[in-house]
Amino acid sequence: MAEKQAGEQLELIRSRLPRGPRRPASPEAPASTDPVASVQVDTGLAHLDRPFEYLVPQSLAETAQPGVRVKVRFAGQDLDGFVLERRATAEHEGRLAPLRRVVSPEPVLTPSVLAAARVVAQRYAGSLGDVLRLAIPPRHAAAEKALPAQAADLPSLSDDAGAGAAAGAAAASAWARYPSGRHFLAHLAGGGAPAASWLALPTTDPAEDWPAGLAEAARAALDGGRGSVLVVPDHRDVVRVDAALAAALGPGRHVRLTADQGPQARYTAWLKVLRGHVQVVVGTRAAALAPVRDLGLLAWWDDGDDLLEEPRAPYPHVREVLAARARLESCALLSAGFTRTTQVQAWVDAGDLKPIAAPPRAVRAAAPRVLVAGEGAELERDPAAASAHLPSLAWRTARDALKLGPVLVQVPRRGYLPSMSCQTCRAPARCGHCNGPLALPAPDAVPACRWCGRTVAHFECRQCGGGRLRASVVGARRTAEELGRAFPGVPVHTSGAGEVLGRVAAAPSLVIATPGAEPVADGGYAAVLLLDAWASLDRPVLTAGEESVRRWFAAAALCRGADDGGVAVLAGAPTHTTIPAVESLVRWDPAWFADRELAERAELRLPPTVRMAALTAPRKAVQEALASMQLPPGVEALGPLPAGEDAVRFLLRAPLEVGDSLAEALTALRAVRSAHKEAVPVAIRVDPPDIGS
Repeated sequence: MAEKQAGEQLELIRSRLPRGPRRPASPEAPASTDPVASVQVDTGLAHLDRPFEYLVPQSLAETAQPGVRVKVRFAGQDLDGFVLERRATAEHEGRLAPLRRVVSPEPVLTPSVLAAARVVAQRYAGSLGDVLRLAIPPRHAAAEKALPAQAADLPSLSDDAGAGAAAGAAAASAWARYPSGRHFLAHLAGGGAPAASWLALPTTDPAEDWPAGLAEAARAALDGGRGSVLVVPDHRDVVRVDAALAAALGPGRHVRLTADQGPQARYTAWLKVLRGHVQVVVGTRAAALAPVRDLGLLAWWDDGDDLLEEPRAPYPHVREVLAARARLESCALLSAGFTRTTQVQAWVDAGDLKPIAAPPRAVRAAAPRVLVAGEGAELERDPAAASAHLPSLAWRTARDALKLGPVLVQVPRRGYLPSMSCQTCRAPARCGHCNGPLALPAPDAVPACRWCGRTVAHFECRQCGGGRLRASVVGARRTAEELGRAFPGVPVHTSGAGEVLGRVAAAPSLVIATPGAEPVADGGYAAVLLLDAWASLDRPVLTAGEESVRRWFAAAALCRGADDGGVAVLAGAPTHTTIPAVESLVRWDPAWFADRELAERAELRLPPTVRMAALTAPRKAVQEALASMQLPPGVEALGPLPAGEDAVRFLLRAPLEVGDSLAEALTALRAVRSAHKEAVPVAIRVDPPDIGS
């Protein structure tokens, strides 16, 4: 017993003695075939945005294939990466570190998506890693295990009687009013790669509406054995196109792909596309780089909507992403909308896109009759109507239309009183702390700054010393309150931030909505009122007119056609001169406005007739960055412009033919400043959307 205790004590003493260094484990033998992997490591640093070489151990030889996710050792830490290719020999001398592990054997990065991601990164002077984070959703292991590796066999479209009948009806109606549209579908079904800009007509028939048209285009591509990607601005649009696809294609042939689906649902939908379960995708901007097999059609709806512009670096626009994919994969391209942006108009003028539009007679029948109540128009003398601050024309139109169905009222701003001014001199009311605009959030609240949130108990005008406030712009909540008093007994619905309605019934009601939140009415609206037109046109941005046209057309297109008595009233439009945006709405001619706007931009050397980039940072940092750059010939620097408390902004303007060279110079600048930790970061953005603000 004593010997046992002595032995245990000896072992305890030995265990506490310091030990010598352990022998390193023998390195694993490399793969017998193509032992070198080129890996795109997700470092997040611009100067390290390039492939690095790693050794493929024999144990990972089968799974470490191009496109899979891996873990690698980089700068003392484990980082994520993608295998880009396998090679027999290394391009660089020296000992290679081995791959740590294969995260998943799923080849999520396809060659076509990689090629498109590289083009997008070059176009926007960004990094490939940033684009790949946008393109490929995070892995969800449960989704990989749950989804079968092989797709189930589906009957051909010709054998699916239900889908065929529905698609035949859509073909007879959705594209029947567009002579060149039928040729587009035929070319697409035959395996061609047509490129077109489609100006859709308003309609109250779901079988003729634009979601049915997009669905039929996807079916035409599927008839030719090819897939489609359809990108729309928001969830409500996804729901509408999803229903149209189900009617045109039948069940199980398409998926939704949006960023708000949740991790497992989104990754499952994305895997269905990757594994070939489906060939048709509808989604928001998250679907732009979906890995569809045998891609035949890329289409978007309403590229003027800012929801199609990515808010994360390198800030690509869906329009440019899909156009790049169409060039790389030789597939069809379709730009669709009630209006046309100046960028799309530039492509039409250059012959890159062919126009698809209805003849004038069909346009006059489908569009509502548009009336204009100019700024300062006479208010209705009826006390109830006067309290709503509606021009006589707008009030009478709403009164008559409410006998027939719902009336849509588009208000340019949300909230109660989002903009206020001095009652005496009409100067904009500003915060004394940050100079931000004052607003009234509710009828029983006190004015507050929209920038810093500080409340103002006692207002004093900086211009005249006045102490009373008045409304400059009336918000959706205040408008709903006033119209409820003007039309007693009529139900009032609001649709905007916080609660967006999808549809409203055909019964008489007032629907107050902010731009982009207008619900669809069963059978169409009997009338549409577009209030405070000047508030949209007077915004200090380059695209004010273009955006106003887009908003007005989108709302008026929900109205019944002129043949069915539909009327749209544009209230508060400036009357001191002829406004092209107003004229285009009255004539229902968005192509005319886009062509005119493009001509003016070309004369003033503004986008899209030139390429522009913005550099924003403290003045010294921006000046150092510009001094270190080798700008291509023809590039000019404009600025500096104030961009916050301590920052300034320079704009670089380049002819289109040297736009790629400018992007390369900006990419080099980003890499150089990233490599120097002491350098102050400079924000770089190509094609900034806020030029002029």
